[in-house]
Amino acid sequence: MSDVVNVNAVTASELDAVPGLQGHGFEIVRYRCERGRFTDLRQLEEVPGLAGKVDGSRAALSVGET
Repeated sequence: MSDVVNVNAVTASELDAVPGLQGHGFEIVRYRCERGRFTDLRQLEEVPGLAGKVDGSRAALSVGET
């Protein structure tokens, strides 16, 4: 995936397509629904199963306009 993905605007399937996030899209979307929009990519570390796994994916991710 070459485009930057807005973690606040995409589906679980689209998140699963990001290298390093495969299989975690559902958890990211669930976290977003329960706690609201992400304001910083560091918040992805709080998503169950993602602690320590996001660093390699940051260049492909954004939180959009805050």
